[in-house]
Amino acid sequence: MRRSIGRNLSFCAVAATMVAVGAAAPPSAAPGDSGGSHDGPRKVPVAVGYGGAVSSVDADASAAGIEVLRNGGNAVDAAVATAAALGVTEPYSSGVGGGGYFVYYDAESRKVHTIDGRETAPLTAGSDLFLENGKPLAFADAVTSGLGVGTPGTPATWQSALDAWGSERLATVLRPAEKLARDGFTVDETFRSQTAANEARFRNFPDTVKLFLPGGQLPAVGSTLNNPDLARTYQELARKGVGAVYRGDIGADIVRTVNKPPVDPASGYNARPGRLSAKDLRAYTAKYQAPSKASYRGLGVYSMAPSSSGGTTVGEALNILERTDLSKASDVRYLHRYIEASRIAFADRGRWVGDPAFEDVPTKQLLSQRFADARECLIKDDAVLTSPVAPGDPRRPGRCGEAGDKAAPTTYEGENTTHLTTADKWGNVVSYTLTIEQTGGSGITVPGRGFLLNNELTDFSFAPADPEVHDPNLPGPGKRPRSSISPTIVLDKAGKPVVAVGSPGGATIITTVLQTLTGFLDRGLPLVDAIAAPRASQRNAAQTELEPGLYDSPLRAELEAVGHSFKPNPEIGAATGVQRLPNGKWLAAAEPVRRGGGSAMVVTPGK
Repeated sequence: MRRSIGRNLSFCAVAATMVAVGAAAPPSAAPGDSGGSHDGPRKVPVAVGYGGAVSSVDADASAAGIEVLRNGGNAVDAAVATAAALGVTEPYSSGVGGGGYFVYYDAESRKVHTIDGRETAPLTAGSDLFLENGKPLAFADAVTSGLGVGTPGTPATWQSALDAWGSERLATVLRPAEKLARDGFTVDETFRSQTAANEARFRNFPDTVKLFLPGGQLPAVGSTLNNPDLARTYQELARKGVGAVYRGDIGADIVRTVNKPPVDPASGYNARPGRLSAKDLRAYTAKYQAPSKASYRGLGVYSMAPSSSGGTTVGEALNILERTDLSKASDVRYLHRYIEASRIAFADRGRWVGDPAFEDVPTKQLLSQRFADARECLIKDDAVLTSPVAPGDPRRPGRCGEAGDKAAPTTYEGENTTHLTTADKWGNVVSYTLTIEQTGGSGITVPGRGFLLNNELTDFSFAPADPEVHDPNLPGPGKRPRSSISPTIVLDKAGKPVVAVGSPGGATIITTVLQTLTGFLDRGLPLVDAIAAPRASQRNAAQTELEPGLYDSPLRAELEAVGHSFKPNPEIGAATGVQRLPNGKWLAAAEPVRRGGGSAMVVTPGK
């Protein structure tokens, strides 16, 4: 983000300006065109054409998906190929050691399906998992430890998606990523800066230093980073299948690493051991489940149901906004209403959403228009709600403002994740968000395997925020921690896709997806402009976070006059999306600027 952007510009003009500034090449640039200092695909934020589309944060990863589509694979095959490549080039956000949520639209049946591939707590975990001497462990100590590592779900998600809806074998779709890991990728400024931000904790682990600090130094921008260990891991998965993780040698190495983190003795760091076992790996399943669904402006908005809170929270906020004509609202009124709807939806999320295998989550009621109407009446155009807002009770929607319980603050979630979207020539669509939680996950590399382990269990509440209020997100045996991941597909009245979007960003994922959808569906922004627009994120906190494009604009003062309080956030999310166009065309869109810009590609570029 650049602070010059947004001064004296309207909200929509800010978005358009960001696209112009961030565009790296013409929208028609073909995948595989070289640019910059190395031979390889270059990043463009928007591409239009035929035969299918892929959008991710990385050009090499998007190219891997396009290669699969060109060879006859479908959107699911391309999604797995892109995800595997992101495990090479975005290893601090995704990989074999993490998890995620997969949303799939089947063009033949016109139905949406999802896979919950969230990591799980060990079967021996209790609600005291992060208590030490009766007190919650310091967050930093939990993050860089074996204790925060959950059973990985990504390999099971890949195989489950391919089994149900793919047309290629796992070995086939892993081939581009295996080659990329072996031959290496070019280090950019984003990768170097992420490495630098993690350097201190990475140096506690010799295997992480060997992989990501070659020669003991930060990788230079423009240098090539190889990962031969990950190439061999992908080869093993290709030969043996994901059973190598859940019942085989890769899994044994994961368990050994979690339970005895390989710390450099000279560092003096206390990497607390985890409790993962071979039994935990054998017991893991990626869950096929029904999507969440909200109706908005006559469209069907499909996303992830719990264990993620993404679908219910985005859906509730959209339902709250249903009564407001956002297309005609001023920029100030639009942002005010969007912020307040987010504030209320996060209040309800914190009270009601957890792993439905352990908690009675009222998913249907949270997404009911009746409940949203009982919450929408709290919003006033000339005043701001005071956070934390108390939750409502979706099971018994009462009078306006009637609380369902005491208010509780929103818990922290790691903000580095990655999202990809794919579509194919048959009309199938995938929206897939995958993660290892914190930037760099736990910081612990599995020796000889080339991937970092997640620290996803730190998404649990370490202890109840209020002992008198039930917390649905405490740890438990085999429990999935609550997530904010919100991969979303929007269908029209005929059941055909309109748009698919998603984003990384921890709890800001929800607000990023919500703002992108309203920008595109209500404000009339082109998809790439809706993605580029400067963001605001309110999560039932005293202050709303603003990116520089809004923080430095006149809109901030106008919103403060209503009663809003703000703090700056340099960058929120890194969204990608695809849009169905007439006559078999697809538009792929990605970030022009955030996280170094994303990569949108189509199989056959066209006007």
